[in-house]
Amino acid sequence: TRKLKNVQLLLLSAAVENLSPVAVVRRFMGYLPNIREMVANWTGADSDSDQLFFTKVYVDPARRVRRKALNITLDTKCRLFQNLHGALDEVVLKFEDGQVRARNVQYDTLPVILHGNGPTKLQMNYLGNYVPNSWTFESGCTACLENLRSLSSLKVSSESEYPLVVIGIFIQQPTPFVSVFFERLLKLQYPKNRLKLFISNQEPHHEQQVSSFLQNHGSLRLLHFTDDGAENFVVVEMLKTCKGLTSTSALSCSDMCRKDKECDYFFNLDIEVVLKNENTLKILIKQNLPIVAPMITRAGRLWSNFWGALSEDGYYARSEDYVDIVQGRRVGLWNVPYVSSVYLVKASLLQAELKDYQLFTSESLDPDMAFCHNVRSKGVFMYVNNLHTFGRILSTEKYKTEHLHNDLWQIFENPLDWQERYIHENYTRMIKDKLIENPCPDVYWFPVFTDVACNHLVEEMEHFGKWSGGGNMDTRIQGGYENVPTIDIHMNQVNFDKEWQKFLLEFVAPITEKMFPGYYTKAQFDLAFVVRYKPDEQPFLRPHHDASTFTINIALNQVGTDYQGGGCRFLRYDCSVQAPRKGWALMHPGRLTHYHEGLPTTAGVRYIAVSFVDP
Repeated sequence: TRKLKNVQLLLLSAAVENLSPVAVVRRFMGYLPNIREMVANWTGADSDSDQLFFTKVYVDPARRVRRKALNITLDTKCRLFQNLHGALDEVVLKFEDGQVRARNVQYDTLPVILHGNGPTKLQMNYLGNYVPNSWTFESGCTACLENLRSLSSLKVSSESEYPLVVIGIFIQQPTPFVSVFFERLLKLQYPKNRLKLFISNQEPHHEQQVSSFLQNHGSLRLLHFTDDGAENFVVVEMLKTCKGLTSTSALSCSDMCRKDKECDYFFNLDIEVVLKNENTLKILIKQNLPIVAPMITRAGRLWSNFWGALSEDGYYARSEDYVDIVQGRRVGLWNVPYVSSVYLVKASLLQAELKDYQLFTSESLDPDMAFCHNVRSKGVFMYVNNLHTFGRILSTEKYKTEHLHNDLWQIFENPLDWQERYIHENYTRMIKDKLIENPCPDVYWFPVFTDVACNHLVEEMEHFGKWSGGGNMDTRIQGGYENVPTIDIHMNQVNFDKEWQKFLLEFVAPITEKMFPGYYTKAQFDLAFVVRYKPDEQPFLRPHHDASTFTINIALNQVGTDYQGGGCRFLRYDCSVQAPRKGWALMHPGRLTHYHEGLPTTAGVRYIAVSFVDP
């Protein structure tokens, strides 16, 4: 205890005498009077190497006897001090009895003072996430409750009380579910009159979606909030290029907040971010940190919007705790060297420490890496928050744009987003709440598609436009002859057969196995198609059996609104379903028992999606 107190005095003395306390900490420990005597003849300048001075003092043969008499020795086994430089592999975290210590594995010691400089600063930040007791297995994140900014007392109706946030939205490549992104943006639980937007769109494919959003929910270059704007944003800028390496306006991305004296925060939001938590902005502002990102991941993968460590050349490296953080086994606030896609920056930071920096530009790094490199070089910490579930990030690598509604093809790449967009909201509780109806013997009726799914599928087929003539001769099928022809377009004609089979397997097969116990399907089909019925084209379909073990018939538009008449009649049971519900599937056996016909459509246009499953 006596030595430790003197060491603390040593640090104070070193600062007073204009010597580097860091260098003293790394190399020497001893009683203050003895250390003072040893360094009494310092004559160097502030810029001189204090490490070299101390080294010469210690190894000087003329002082060896005096050094022994003063009982000064080196902390060679890191019992008190641990320098990280050159010793990164020797230091690990030790969790024990609700405490966290740094452990030197080479000497099995527990140093109490850690020092990192130069290339070891990031490792020091990593250790600081835990030591001393910032995060433990027993108590979790204790540092997360420090220095919070309260928003609970603010009034949503007041324009001046909530911090003003400038949101930068970046569209840099073709991305699925862009319309859904803007729908979620409207749901953010934050006063819209305290939000300003600028949108950087580098992708012509999305111009229509951006323009539609601005037309309905924003006023370009409008600097004052409109009286009736409860759901409107103030859009201060829309840029064609921003955040890109070749963009001359890259500075505009941060200048929006730098030059706006009212701006309190800059919120970077890339278009591929699926921000499910409507309170994200409030949560991040509450943390009161210079830069903080909500942790998001790619569904089913370890990919996330942060890096836990960097390699020697400044690229990705996996930290020891990365997997635990991503998978939620450790939750808290984490000091990290890299964040991307979505993060909040204090305006005061942009207007001071980062004032002169072109944050997103670099000769060799991509914009996100350049931003983090520039921030680190100014000694600014970045944090990632996984205390809450915030959302996920879309996969964009295989997104193609040759169709009218390209999101329909995302069932493989982004299955969760595809399901949220296209599968009926009642589907998941269908069995539990007994939503499956039984209108005729062995005929089952259940909700499966959203209105959007129905609309997109109909519009996709009409956009393709190559409807069959309804004749018996049909070169699209094996044998070239159709007994009971319809006017239709096959799923494989629009390259949707693999996606359709995936849909049947994921969302129809489970219902089949419940309703027809003992029968298991792989949802194979030879024929899956969209049928069009019109009074002056083909109004009905004569009685027939289907070439299937079971048939799926999904109504794609609404009787009474889009058409009159229609429906399906099962002759053997003299039972009809005459009011098909949009998005609901009719499932029935195909061969032998369920001889059926399509009832006449008397007005409008009726669309159905039909699948002959397990032919």
